[in-house]
Amino acid sequence: MKKVLFSMAIVVAVVAISCKDSEKKSEVKEEIASGDIKISKEEMKRGSDIYFDKCAGCHGSTRKGATGPSLLPDGDGKFAATKALGAAGLRAFIENGTPAGMPEWKGVMSEEEIELMTRFLQVDPPITPPFEMANIKETWKVIVPVADRPTKPEHNRNIDNFFGVIMRDAGKVAIIDGDTKEKLAVLKTGFAVHILRTSASGRYFYSIGRDGRITMIDTYPKVPNIVAEVRASFDARSVEVSKYKGPKGDFYDKYLIAGGYNPSHFVIFDAQTLEPLSVTKTSGNACDGEKEFVEEARVASIVASHTDPIWVVNVKETGMVWLVDYTDPRNPKSTQIPSARFLHDGGWDATGHYFLVAANASNKIVVVDVPNKKLEAIIEVGVKPHPGRGANVKNKLGNLWVTGHLGENKLSFIKTDKGEGQWTVVKEVKLPGNGGGNLFIKTHPKSKHLWADRTLNPDKSLHSAVTVIDVNTLEVIKTIEMPKELDGRAVHMEYNKAGDEVWISVFMGEKSGIVIYDDKTLELKQIIKGDWVENPTGKFNMYNTTNDIY
Repeated sequence: MKKVLFSMAIVVAVVAISCKDSEKKSEVKEEIASGDIKISKEEMKRGSDIYFDKCAGCHGSTRKGATGPSLLPDGDGKFAATKALGAAGLRAFIENGTPAGMPEWKGVMSEEEIELMTRFLQVDPPITPPFEMANIKETWKVIVPVADRPTKPEHNRNIDNFFGVIMRDAGKVAIIDGDTKEKLAVLKTGFAVHILRTSASGRYFYSIGRDGRITMIDTYPKVPNIVAEVRASFDARSVEVSKYKGPKGDFYDKYLIAGGYNPSHFVIFDAQTLEPLSVTKTSGNACDGEKEFVEEARVASIVASHTDPIWVVNVKETGMVWLVDYTDPRNPKSTQIPSARFLHDGGWDATGHYFLVAANASNKIVVVDVPNKKLEAIIEVGVKPHPGRGANVKNKLGNLWVTGHLGENKLSFIKTDKGEGQWTVVKEVKLPGNGGGNLFIKTHPKSKHLWADRTLNPDKSLHSAVTVIDVNTLEVIKTIEMPKELDGRAVHMEYNKAGDEVWISVFMGEKSGIVIYDDKTLELKQIIKGDWVENPTGKFNMYNTTNDIY
């Protein structure tokens, strides 16, 4: 099968031209009908694009649900059929969102788009074709060979304090000098970039987009540039490098892994060239004993161990945590640990020994003892925890790991120290107002503050502000509204290397930008804006990302 964009794959599926049985195809239908619902081929393509962009992350690429409920015409035995909801019911959810964390799309999506989605969601979802090793290799491109790259920086800038900034809707990544606040480069990296990760050496940024495209950005040249790219899947969220350097072998920056949403698999690459090395499917039985086989078992997040040659791969629908040993990247071995459905994001505790991940549709946090390859604990928290990578704080209660929630206005503080109370919620902090909508929390070892956003809360007074909490007292000390000259939702805080500045994005509005606050005084220091700043979302400091500081 020739290389094809995800949206084109949808079109191929819609018109019933299968990769395997194209010789059996009959006349292409211009219109799909399901009862009273009619949708044209072109509308189906447009609806697929909108769904992929705005809905698939929570409801699944095939609309079978995960963080959000399934969106199937006839239901799935657990959630209501979209046909039963009808156009009016679907419109109400799309326009108004829900207190559990779904944003309101009225004013973001046009009236024509909303009306189209009320029909698109009442017909069967399209089926996407395979995307296998041969397809991945066709996308691999080395733009600057390793031999032609600089062996040392061609500038005197502080790479440790570089920020990679995602401009999601524009499909771009900006590299900003965190010392001078200068824009160094704006690079076209692919559709709806989701995250950035850094090489273990602190030289490269790797971006991955919702189209599965991985882009490798080199910071050594005078102007950062793209040196390689490849595509891991039709739809993806996660990428990570090998970080282990020890007696079992030196794998520092040798390999890279990317997790697929669609198809459900992970792919291992050479970290210096992005040459594809192996593909492993993640479909399998669910963790809960029902022996349900899950085909769409998406890789939600991946982190690299610093103590073992292992990646922690979190498979959403099955609730299985895979510990992938990359010592033989062409034939990787893995240990699968049953936990809870549906796994999402997570991060390390302060020791780097335990990994904590949200099973957000189960309202739980899962704890994995990575060196000993076993499940340590499952902790009940609030409604739909969404920690990002979480945050590590220390006070009189001990070492604590923190998560926020999509569905509830509180933060949960989990004790990680050995002894009494370990792996329990020892403190809950209420955030202002009602409802959830928290996406990210952030602190720094040198800071006395913990910052939380409310990006997906429907209340503008909440989603355009951030909350600051005192790490020692765990009391809310200030709510900071974004500057009036910007308009949009506040999202994703990131510290600089020194831990004395916090960068926040303002997006999904008429006037987007990046605001920088002094972490000690909580006063605004600077606004980064301009025509090149297009709806910024995630920001990743090179040093903090490389060293898992959060």
